[in-house]
Amino acid sequence: MTAIRIGLPGALLVLLLVFASLVQASIKPAVAYTDGKKFDSSFNEAVFREGVSKFEGKYGIEVTEVNPSAVAEFEQSLRNLAEQGHSPIVAVGFSYADAVATVAAEYPALQFTIIDAVVNAPNVQSLTFKEHEGSFLVGALAAMKAERPVLGFIGGMDLPFIRGFACGYAQGAHHVDDDSQVLVRMMGDTPDVWSNPAMGAQYANALFTDGAEIVYAAVGGSGVGVYRAAKNAGKLAIAVDSSQNYLHLNTMLTSMVKRVGLAAFKSWEQAAHDRWRPGVHRLGLAEGGVDWALDIFNRQLVSLEMEARVNELREAVIEGDIEVVDYTVADHCPVPLVGL
Repeated sequence: MTAIRIGLPGALLVLLLVFASLVQASIKPAVAYTDGKKFDSSFNEAVFREGVSKFEGKYGIEVTEVNPSAVAEFEQSLRNLAEQGHSPIVAVGFSYADAVATVAAEYPALQFTIIDAVVNAPNVQSLTFKEHEGSFLVGALAAMKAERPVLGFIGGMDLPFIRGFACGYAQGAHHVDDDSQVLVRMMGDTPDVWSNPAMGAQYANALFTDGAEIVYAAVGGSGVGVYRAAKNAGKLAIAVDSSQNYLHLNTMLTSMVKRVGLAAFKSWEQAAHDRWRPGVHRLGLAEGGVDWALDIFNRQLVSLEMEARVNELREAVIEGDIEVVDYTVADHCPVPLVGL
């Protein structure tokens, strides 16, 4: 009998293949996007590019994707994935809360992850973000950039966590210039406001008419209308969720990035390595969950002095030297929000 010798490189390859097969056998990931387009330049697209694509590229494991067209389809979409044995199932957005609670109870052996909401269940991982911290930074930058201290904010649905964006933004602006005014407008109380660019443009134009120089929008896919309106009006805009600095040259001051894609990726990766845990996980500046975006697309709008000052504020928040009040906890904002 002839012995077969495997050198060190060959042995490592065998071990990697064995590891990959073990990971593939233990995880069957899926994602349920929120209603609206998958490539929405916002929440869904961020989850796809930084979550799905990155995970598939690193582990060679396909992530099954569904994109319901309406909130009414959420529960059945999750149930279909669960019936096929997918786990973890990542649900994108707070609108999935009721559907996740219902389906997770029906399939207690499966793992569910919800982004931007809290569902208290033994098989649910709730990933939320400290949006007020990232919003503080972009509010500070806006106050540095504005010639007059009048800024605007547009929210989608009038919800506590959306008010949290506005409050953080206003706190950052007031930290730089206490004479700052932040004009706040909410688009509506139904989920369709997240995917209505024409309405976003109307609200932006109204704020520009009221004197706002820079508008920060937390409106999901409707943001593309806000940014287009800013370009047409010769004003500046701040995007949210994923970096959208590239959209309109000399219009996008920055983006407050919520790394929802990274959050989804980590949830699947944790499961692949048997480290997935249920419970509430809050991601802020210190955890890399939120930040401000500076790149070649907005470099010409942000001076080196502004960059240095924003980054100093960033470190001060992380170190606890600056406390940014979380509206969702305090139920009030320590600085004025004009219009609320």
